[in-house]
This record gives sequence, structure tokens and C-alpha cells, in this order.
Amino acid sequence: MVRQDFTVQTKELIDNLKGVCTSYGLGNDGNEFKIITQVFLYKFMNDKFGYEVKLADPNLKNAVNWEQEVANYSDSQYERLLMRMSPDSAKLKREHYLSNLHNNQNKEDFARFFDDTLRDIAIFNNDIFSVKTGTGAKITLFDNELSNYITDSSQRDDFCRAIINPLVNFSFEQIFSQKFDFFATIFEYLIKDYNKDGGGKYAEYFSPHAVSIIIANILVDEKVTDVTLYDCAAGSGMLLMTLAHAIGEENCTVYSQDISQKSSSMLRLNLILNNLVHSIQNIIQGNTMLSPHHKVGEKLMTFDYVVSNPPFKLDFSDYIADLDKPQNKERFFAGIPNVPNKDKDKMSIYLLFIQHIMFSLSAKGKAAIVVPTGFITAQSGIEKKIREKLVDSRMLRGVVSMPSNIFATTGTNVSILFIDKTNTKGDIVLMDASKLGTKVKEGKNQKTLLSSEEEQLIIDTFNKHETVEDFTVVVSYEDIQAKNCSFSAGQYFEVKIDYTDITPEQFATKMTGFTTHLDALFKESAQLETEIKTQLAGLRYE
Repeated sequence: MVRQDFTVQTKELIDNLKGVCTSYGLGNDGNEFKIITQVFLYKFMNDKFGYEVKLADPNLKNAVNWEQEVANYSDSQYERLLMRMSPDSAKLKREHYLSNLHNNQNKEDFARFFDDTLRDIAIFNNDIFSVKTGTGAKITLFDNELSNYITDSSQRDDFCRAIINPLVNFSFEQIFSQKFDFFATIFEYLIKDYNKDGGGKYAEYFSPHAVSIIIANILVDEKVTDVTLYDCAAGSGMLLMTLAHAIGEENCTVYSQDISQKSSSMLRLNLILNNLVHSIQNIIQGNTMLSPHHKVGEKLMTFDYVVSNPPFKLDFSDYIADLDKPQNKERFFAGIPNVPNKDKDKMSIYLLFIQHIMFSLSAKGKAAIVVPTGFITAQSGIEKKIREKLVDSRMLRGVVSMPSNIFATTGTNVSILFIDKTNTKGDIVLMDASKLGTKVKEGKNQKTLLSSEEEQLIIDTFNKHETVEDFTVVVSYEDIQAKNCSFSAGQYFEVKIDYTDITPEQFATKMTGFTTHLDALFKESAQLETEIKTQLAGLRYE
């Protein structure tokens, strides 16, 4: 009940922050996202700092007001306190505390004081919390002048006071022992209005929670430690977070790359919420296909687990010539999609991502990729070459074809392609889960929701390698080769014909009935032919 109440309170906080932005003319403004997420993050870090301080200094554990106690520390004592804290924790100076901002609201030029506080926190924690671009530049934790998003300078002080006030009578501290299952809900609610297809060319999409759960629980079928996770089109990081939670945040290191600066900021926030601060240094904002960042020397890194929901269609014609170079021949072994004569935005960029992921797997690597369902049956082209490679290399683990509209933002039917470099024994699971789920309306779109029982049915049936009539089939690589490398479960289902034993007399009666019915149809047909000829003969030219 405490968790449920706290979730409600946290959502109310987010709604209050959005209400302040609306009151100052930022409702549905592109800059509202930056303000809401950064103020929320500041509050979260402030409370997390208090939680960590009490762990680092037992004398503060039962303090009525730890901030007052710490205020009496000398500078050297305070510095030693910071050194005892976890290296993954944000470090705050005493003037960074939320209470300091709140107590100085009457300060002249408060907006500048507010901006300077956030800027100094970003600088003080730059090595831990900055996201790098592909060229090595650092994107700091907070924007330099957050208050400048209010175009009327006379309102900036009041706006900063208004945005601070909802933070004071709320605390995250009671919930820091919780993990991803709580913060996933909060994170999704926090950014739901900013994660839509209206985001432009590189719009970010949430991978539905059901898809994330299914992927994580199929990929992680045993306890592992010290593994690497990677997403080359990470978006807000839902797939990575769910996978890290299944493995254990302390047992993995996350790597990612995404072309969108907004999605990289979302992912950084997600990592902070989910005790994966140690991986922020591996979050890269840049073009993965053109300039993959993660390397060991001159060679691309390989990873133990790769998950991805890549963009399906996207115009990459402006750099296609740079992809079609000798150094990329091995990475893009099946080829590079052609530029269509019309509508370049229909270019199948996801085919590049699949090939890149296959190239990025370690010797024992596993991957799960969301693909358009048409990929699993295409009879020619790059699609078929990729499927043939997966079969010939004995690295296909299986495919789950999902219900239509599992993504509310696209009507494209999707399947999840599972790859396992060690899946040499040949028991491949092909599943048709398209009939599962419940249709609901989400805004103007229709969406299919899977129940928790349906999610578990998919996971258990797949992991147990069970054959279930009209649902799953377990096949060998030779079976797939015989079907022209089709990955569609439906093409392997057994066609059953129900036979009913009847006596000769019953057979004769049925045949007589068929003959009588057929004679009646023939007679009716002859009558219609005669009537048509009569009507035609009566036609006259006038």
C-alpha cells in the first residue's frame, strides 16, 4: 500500500510541475520537457543525496534534520563525508540543497540564483553524469539557463519560485530501497507527453512494457554476472532497463548509442532512477550506423546481450555512400537497402540495424530485436540473406510474432527476433502470439494490451520449448531450410483434417442429396439463361 500511495503522490508532483509550466505559457511547448525532467531530476538527486549521506555517516541516520547537522561540519569534514559516499552518487555542495533554494526565494534575481545552482551541480558532477556525443563533446546534466525558456524576462523569478514550491513537501527518500518495477511506472508517466510521434524525424517511441518483459525473461534464462548490455537505437532505454533489472543492476554494465539528443537525456534520467549511474559514461549521442562509437582499439566492441527496437523506415540517403565502403562490408554483409524512387523516408533502415547487431555479438552473445513481421517471410533481397545467415551460422533461437497494434503509435505488425550465438543444438521456437491480447483505445489509436498471464504464457512456452497447437512449433535448422528460411510459425503448423466414419448407406444418401441439389441449380440456371435471352431480344434502337 505504501508503494501504491507513493506512486500516486509522485504522479501528483509531476502533474503539479506541468501545471506550473502551463500557467507560465509552456503547456505543450517543446521546452516544457526539459524543464519538467530536469527539475524532477534535481529533486530526485537532492533526496538521494540525503539518503546516501545517512548511509555514509551513521551519526546522521537518526538526525531530526541532517542538513542542520551537516551545516556544522567544517569544510574538511564535509569533504571527507563526500569521499565516503558511493562513487555513483551525485555530490552536492551545501549551497546546492533544495532547502537553500527554498529559503532564498525572496532573493533579488532569484531566477539567476536558481540557474546558477543547477549549473554548478552539473559542473561539480560532470565526470559522472555527462552524456558524450560521438565526437567527444559532453552534454551536461542541466541546461545552462533553464529559466530562459520563459521568454518574458519579468516572469522568470516568479516562475522559478513556483517550480520550486511543489518540491518542498515531498520526499523520495522512503522509496530508495525499491528498484525498477517502481521507477519504470514513474519514468513512463514523467515523459509520456514528450515521447510521441510528433517529435520529428527521430521521434522516440516507448517499447511497450509487455515487449520489454517478454524480451528480458526469454534472454535471461540463467544467473549471470559481469555482463555487458547494448542497444544501438536506445531511445529512452526501456528495453535496457528491464533487461538490467532481470540480470541485476550490480551484475551488468550498459552501453548505448542513439542519434537523438532528447532520447539520450531520457536514458540518462532512466539510468539515474535505476541505480545504473556507473553506465552513464557509456551513453553516446550519435549516428550508430555511420559512426559506431564503442570500440576496443580500432575494432567495434562486442556485447553479451543486445536489445533493440530500431526505426523501421527512415531516410538515410544523405550518408548512404559513406556506409557502402570496404570497411563496412563485413558489418553489412547482406547489403545496404536501395534508395527508392519515391518517398525516401520509406528506406528500410532496420535492415542495417539487424546486421550491425549480429556483428556486435560476443562469442556467447544473445540478442532480441523488434522487426516488422514482413521481415520473417520475405522471399528475396536483404531480408532473406539475413535470415539465411542466421540459419547457416546456427544462431537463430526463435521468433515471437506479436499481436497487431502492440505499439499504439504504429499499425505495423511486429515480431521479436531472438538470436543466440551458442544456439547450435537446433531447437528453434517459432511462436504465433497474434491472437492474444485485448484491444483498447488510446487516444485516437487502437492498442493491444497483453495481460500478465498472457505475458507469462509466452515466456514459459518459449523457454520450455513447448509445441502447442496453433501457437508454437519447435523446429530444426533443416526444417527451416526446407521452408525457404521462413521464420513464420504458421507455415510449420500441422494441417489437420477431421475424418468421420459413415456407413455405405449414409454415403449413398449424402451423394443423392448432393446430386438432387446440383440438378436444381442446373435447372434454375437454364431458366435464367432463357429469360436473359428474351430480355435481350426485346431491346430496340431509338
